[in-house]
Amino acid sequence: MPIISIFSGSYCNGQEVVQQLVDHTGYRWVEDAAVAASAGAISGIGEEKIARAFSGKTSMFNSFTHEKERSVAYLKLALAELLAADNLILSGFVSFLVPRKVTHALRVCLIADLKFRAAVAARQAGMEAKEAVKLVRKQDENAAAWVATIGGGSDPWASVLHDIVIPMDKAAAEEAKNLVLRHFGHEAVRPNDASRRAVEDFLLAANVEVELAKQGHQVQVEAHAGAVELTIHKHVLMLSRLEEELKSIAEKVPGVRAITTQVGKEYHQADVYRRYDFELPSKVLLVDDEREFVQTLSERLLMRDMGSAVAYDGESALAMIHEHEDEPEVMILDLKMPGIDGIEVLKRVKQTRPEIEVIILTGHGSEEDRTTCMGLGAFAYLQKPVDIDLLTETLKKANEKMRQNLAGRKTS
Repeated sequence: MPIISIFSGSYCNGQEVVQQLVDHTGYRWVEDAAVAASAGAISGIGEEKIARAFSGKTSMFNSFTHEKERSVAYLKLALAELLAADNLILSGFVSFLVPRKVTHALRVCLIADLKFRAAVAARQAGMEAKEAVKLVRKQDENAAAWVATIGGGSDPWASVLHDIVIPMDKAAAEEAKNLVLRHFGHEAVRPNDASRRAVEDFLLAANVEVELAKQGHQVQVEAHAGAVELTIHKHVLMLSRLEEELKSIAEKVPGVRAITTQVGKEYHQADVYRRYDFELPSKVLLVDDEREFVQTLSERLLMRDMGSAVAYDGESALAMIHEHEDEPEVMILDLKMPGIDGIEVLKRVKQTRPEIEVIILTGHGSEEDRTTCMGLGAFAYLQKPVDIDLLTETLKKANEKMRQNLAGRKTS
């Protein structure tokens, strides 16, 4: 039987429509949370981290770590395994992951105008109209960010993404259900051999993408009858070496019969392909008001495959830490800065996020400052100018300590 895939705008009575369809068909209802839980179990990353891929917020280190893309790879694999079974109703962001070649999936979009949705939000959440509008717009931004992440454009409501678009400000839940059921019986969405093979291809491509992601690679993967195509979208200096490495990983995946590689449309743009090394520090926050120095330091760390973000004062650093709940992992912190100084930043970080390892790097410190910082929990205290090899070794040790402490908390 066909699969029903439903994406609903917030406050469009989507839950009610899906529940009525479940009651009528007896199909299994699978939401984003269930797919994220399955992906979390497959990956070992954890459901909570996987589910962050659905958020419009992206890690400040994502261009280096590819965490969102890696989460999407595991979500695809979890979904691909589900699609092998019939009698499914998918709802939420995962509905966009079903490949178009899987033609026995009926793609439904439930939407309404902003005024209608804001009124529903205000009534259900007991909030002012202006706040309700902000809430709906924020949720729409998340949906648009998700569609952009998976390469589907920037408009989650675009008709090209759906088979049916139902305006819920003009239709009751039962009317919407009946409209879906009428299309559900159409010959165009009945399972056929080609559509079944498309599910198998999706599963193979997802397995290959996950295996590549495990090794720090991020490329586009397509599959057809055992033939896998890898598309590299970012420029790399030694393309042939990268191609051979990708092939050596992909060929070990069961079901792969042939592998081809190609470069994508964005290959010749300025962005550079980087393989993520899981053993190196990749979430380093540099906090220093000397802009030229800190930018140079960031570039030198990048040359050593270490990802970093920059804050030019203590207030900005604390705000970044507050906004990103599990980032950074290591901080390199100057002491003498305008506003909140380094010692105060260190104190607040260790009070609220003690797992972050802090390396003090200053040109104006004293022995008294050293004693104070180490007493507050700093990992190391270094003086400018610092030898870059000493700094990178200290970073690696701090990162290793942070990960050991994190692993210890998980097992305790």
